[in-house]
This record gives sequence, C-alpha cells and structure tokens, in this order.
Amino acid sequence: MTTPQAPSTSDQTWGAAPAPGTPPRPSWSPGKKIAAGAVAAVIVAGGGAAVWAASSSAATDAAAGPGGMTGGPSGGLGAALHGEYVASDGNGGYVTKITQTGEVTELSATSLTAKSGDGFSKTYTITSDQATGLATGDTVTVVATESADSATATSVTDSATATSVTDGATGGQGQLPGGGQGAPPSGAPTRTG
Repeated sequence: MTTPQAPSTSDQTWGAAPAPGTPPRPSWSPGKKIAAGAVAAVIVAGGGAAVWAASSSAATDAAAGPGGMTGGPSGGLGAALHGEYVASDGNGGYVTKITQTGEVTELSATSLTAKSGDGFSKTYTITSDQATGLATGDTVTVVATESADSATATSVTDSATATSVTDGATGGQGQLPGGGQGAPPSGAPTRTG
C-alpha cells in the first residue's frame, strides 16, 4: 500500500480531483477489504475481552477485600493458603511478610505452629495476647514478619470468631498489601494487643 503524498506543485490542492489525464487510483481489491475487516474484528474482539477480563478481575479483588488478601475462598488472594510478599516498613525500607491460613497443630504462650490444607507447616513466634483464646485445632490466619530463619507474628486471626490480635509493636501497619487487615465481618469483635 502506498501513502498519498502532498501535491508538489502549487497549482494543485490537497484532496482535489486529480488533474485531467492522470490515471485514477486503483481501489482496494475484495481480498484487501476482507483482510482489513478481519483485522478490525480481531481488534474489537480483543479489546472487548480485555475490558471484560479487567472488570471481572477488579470485581473479584473487590470481593476479596483490601489488598485482595482477606475474604475467604471467594477468589483473588483470599483463597491463598500461604504466601510471601514485600511491604513497606514505614521508615522508607522494606520487610518480607508471610501469610498463612491453616489449622493450629501446636500452641504455647510464645509459639504457634499452623498447617495449611496442602501440608505446608510453619512455626511462628507469638505474644501471650495473641495466644489468648486459641486452641489446637482452630483455623487461623497468621501474618508475620520473616527475618532469617524465624517468623514473628504481627497478626493472628481466629477464623471461628473472626477475632484478630495484632502485635502492638507494629500497630497493624503494612500487614497486608493495601495497608491493613480489612474490616472484620459485621458484628465480629476485633482486638489489638
């Protein structure tokens, strides 16, 4: 395909009829017309699919709650059993955080071991306030700061009571992507330590 050029003489006007004796420009062949229509259809269909996917993903993440990390098995990251992410430490630096949802298999005033449905097990250092009200067999969601080989819980949420106990040193900041734990279900108590 050639690109039309502006007239080179001053006596012709752009877009005017060709000068007498100039052969007419050939029109597009039926094959070129079909190909152009097919390309346009693919672009429109692809754009529509992209808009649908983006809106569907946003709805799932919104249902999952702030940061996409809470909200249970409805989708997004709320269905995650365990994972690791990096968050701001509030002082211009970064800290590695881990989150896990699982059953409490061992519990003391200073330690909690949780085992997720896929068999992943991890032990966390906790405070006595975080241990209060928990029992072996409870399902909990733990958010912890990981340093070297140890994980210190910054938040422990008991799934049965939706009670969340945070470590007072962190003040609950930066625990989940998006800046917080999200709101507990209506009427559920939230405790901070």
